[in-house]
Amino acid sequence: MSAKTLFRALLLATAATTLAGAASAEALRHMEKLDRGAIAVKGEGGVLVSWRILAGDADSLKFDVWRDGKKVKTVSGVSNWLDPDGGSASSYQIQATGQKTALFKPWENGWLDIPLDLPAGGTTPDGQAYTYTANDASVGDLDGDGDYEIILKWDPTDSHDNSQGGYTAPVLLDAYTLEGKKLWRIDLGKNIRAGAHYTQFMVEDYDGDGKAEIIMKTADGSRDSKGKVIGDPNADWVSKDGELEQGDRTGSVQRDGKLMAQFQGRILSGPEYLSVFNGKGEVVDTVPYWPTRVPEGDTATPERQKEIWGDGYGNRSERYLAGVAWLDGHLPSAVMARGYYGRTTMAAYDYRGGKLTQRWAFDSTAPGVPEAYSGQGNHQLSIADVDSDGRDEIIYGSMSIDDNGKPLWSANLFHGDAMHVGDLDPERPGLEKFGVHEVVKRNGGIGSAMLDARTGEVLWTTPADKDTGRGIAIDVDPRYPGSEAWASNDGKMYSAKGQVISETRPRQQNFAVWWDGDLLREILDGNTISKWDWTTQETRPLLVATGFTSNNGTKATPTLSGDILGDWREEVVLRAEDNKSLRIFSTAIPTQYGFVTLMQDGQYRAAIAWQNTAYNQPPHPSFHLGDGMKTPPKAKIETGN
Repeated sequence: MSAKTLFRALLLATAATTLAGAASAEALRHMEKLDRGAIAVKGEGGVLVSWRILAGDADSLKFDVWRDGKKVKTVSGVSNWLDPDGGSASSYQIQATGQKTALFKPWENGWLDIPLDLPAGGTTPDGQAYTYTANDASVGDLDGDGDYEIILKWDPTDSHDNSQGGYTAPVLLDAYTLEGKKLWRIDLGKNIRAGAHYTQFMVEDYDGDGKAEIIMKTADGSRDSKGKVIGDPNADWVSKDGELEQGDRTGSVQRDGKLMAQFQGRILSGPEYLSVFNGKGEVVDTVPYWPTRVPEGDTATPERQKEIWGDGYGNRSERYLAGVAWLDGHLPSAVMARGYYGRTTMAAYDYRGGKLTQRWAFDSTAPGVPEAYSGQGNHQLSIADVDSDGRDEIIYGSMSIDDNGKPLWSANLFHGDAMHVGDLDPERPGLEKFGVHEVVKRNGGIGSAMLDARTGEVLWTTPADKDTGRGIAIDVDPRYPGSEAWASNDGKMYSAKGQVISETRPRQQNFAVWWDGDLLREILDGNTISKWDWTTQETRPLLVATGFTSNNGTKATPTLSGDILGDWREEVVLRAEDNKSLRIFSTAIPTQYGFVTLMQDGQYRAAIAWQNTAYNQPPHPSFHLGDGMKTPPKAKIETGN
């Protein structure tokens, strides 16, 4: 399909049904009312005291640092200070606009430990033992006090990829304060399968009351924090046996020369729900999940499922993505998606006045939608205001959906495993999207590509003859404007313009973190933070978190990483190898740069919400944060309840 034909098709597309009008572009984005998030971290040369600059602060605002009841420093323009005389016994406060924070003491060893209530293991119906591991996490202000709480997903050790059969134990969600108090536990029950592609939990303040909610898929037997059961508590929709011949090699069992998919453990029938839980973990509303497995309802034959989704055993139909987007420019909505290898569906939901309502729905197989909107999704999505109208779009792999649920563009490069959306090339207007691609036999041999995030225009590509499984775009070299990009399909590093700038690149390409004092970004891989030295073309470790580990296999992703405390640099949350605690690492390195907390940048805040989705990706703000950057505009937000 030519670009002109595709554009005309977009004008005629009628896949999305808009159920709520968009607010005006002048609407202020409602975001959390955060406190200063002040912390003190012992490091080389003293104690680094750091805190948040908030979007409502005047540029000239001065911050007073108090130690042990005495004012010891006044700073402005930045939100950190290295106290050479501080020690383990010191107590600090930050004062601004006449208000002092509560007293806080240094993190003795440069980190904060949060003890966990490790769930008991058990045995599946076929006699297989399982235990639990602390998996992905998110943050939200559950009680409205200005502090974040941590919402943690527990994954059983028998969790499965969608391609695989097998029983799984229930998925659990806990909430903890930063002081280490467990608040509650939600049990999703036997009818929600465990695995990276099944449970995506979206934490945000959806109704603007100052307290965060959690929206996620539920089923018969899911229990909230008070023990209230959703649906039928006695229902069991888990497949016990059976197999199906199919053409997918991954996850299949070979029998008599045939590839067989195993049904055991899969959940391919029974009602599906979408539920919202309040900050206490109590379910407050539940609606049917859209779309159902097939148009006729919740149950179908394998033949009918294959006709709709491309296979009859749930490998494609049971892959879920989710995000949080400010679709009306004011309050956030949850975006819940199903499918990306073929048929692609997503729906936006608002939680207002105690009710969950569907804002719009998109289906790539609906009449009028071009074929180029099927099979384009990634193992994750991104949320960004790509057209600068104050309302967010959904970047869904090689395509984008507008804030009203209508198709925006498709680059027709097909599925991929990783992508990054941000102002990757600050010399171009707007945002860019860098991603890697798997289906090289159908996309013209493209392994990675840089796109214009507003139009989908392909700016440059790199070739590949097989699946490119990893790739990243971050600013690691000050000699070139914007982000450098590299991927697993070759050993080169590229500038934001697509120029080969090095025949050598970092081996690591999973995650990223702003850690030290400059504006370049560091590489986070597993339990190690590394710095790329562009002069020697080598990485050198800055932090190795001995005794703590990452999640999700070779993806080597943290439990969470983001600007959740202190100044604009990012914290890294990892689980202990014994799963009995989380550890929050925060830098002890001072910086001369000061920015509003990244959590009040709409794109970055949305990225923290969707970070737990399937193949986790690092967050990016809506502006270029890197060497040679311009002063970013202050976010136009409101934080009142």
